[in-house]
Amino acid sequence: MNLIDKILNNEYLINNPPILLDIGASGFIHKKWVKIAKYSICIAFDADKRELEPTEKENKNFKKLYVFNKILTDSNEQEAIFYLTESPFCSSLLPPDNEKLQKWAFFDLFKIKETVKIPAVNLPSVLENLQINQIDWFKTDSQGTDLRLFKSLGDNVIEKVLAAEFEPGIIDAYKGEDKLYNLLTFMDKKPFWVSNLKICGAQRINREYLEKLSINKLYRTSLKKSPGWANVMFLNSFEKDNEFTKRDFLLGCVFGLLEKQYGYVIELSLKAYERYNDVIFREIEHYCAEKIIKANKKMELPYKIYSFIKNWRKRKNA
Repeated sequence: MNLIDKILNNEYLINNPPILLDIGASGFIHKKWVKIAKYSICIAFDADKRELEPTEKENKNFKKLYVFNKILTDSNEQEAIFYLTESPFCSSLLPPDNEKLQKWAFFDLFKIKETVKIPAVNLPSVLENLQINQIDWFKTDSQGTDLRLFKSLGDNVIEKVLAAEFEPGIIDAYKGEDKLYNLLTFMDKKPFWVSNLKICGAQRINREYLEKLSINKLYRTSLKKSPGWANVMFLNSFEKDNEFTKRDFLLGCVFGLLEKQYGYVIELSLKAYERYNDVIFREIEHYCAEKIIKANKKMELPYKIYSFIKNWRKRKNA
């Protein structure tokens, strides 16, 4: 049994399993959740399906899976206007900003095919109906509304979230969208830190000009990409550690291990061992220390080779 399995088989997590929230679920398990899914309860939202009633599904991947085939909003409206675009991955509650998008090569993906009204639901009501009062890992790809959906949880829930993933925009793709800078400004005032930030993008060139140059099929490889959106991962800093339970510390360590943030996990395990005097936290600390030492040893050989070559060149030129 590996360390993550051992932690998740702890009675505190068996009795109170991890709660994972997936907004914009693709039908495939999130790759970061593969190792923890069978121990976890997942709440997924997928507005592209025909079924409208929430269903509790038998699923070999998760301990329990709730699927809501409704659009998620931050309001109390029972219906919402939804913009279906050429690419289903660009469909959104927000209308595309066509004027601004014309400067980008992927403009056609955002062309509106149809505008529809679909059933809507909000997070507080969903959690209340499921009798769930916490979210441990918040993951969203809502095409422009990530931050407002996160805010709709309320401060009490937000500050106990252990991991949060967002995909905010950088360019003006949707009218009134939540941008990366909005997200960073908000999270800077909350007990979170950025574990990972990946900038993604597209080519900035007017579509009409591409057609004039007859290079439409080549632009993807010949033109430099510019930042357009980001994938951002936050972990809870546990600053208000008195508000967290032993279960939270255990799960925080698991999420940190999945992110390979070994320094962070050592910090949590030391705090938790001091409070709970449970040897599992010593084991977690030692595991992370070994990972750091092994990584350092892997760097030693290239450094020794580099030093040897550098000294050899000095002697040769002397």
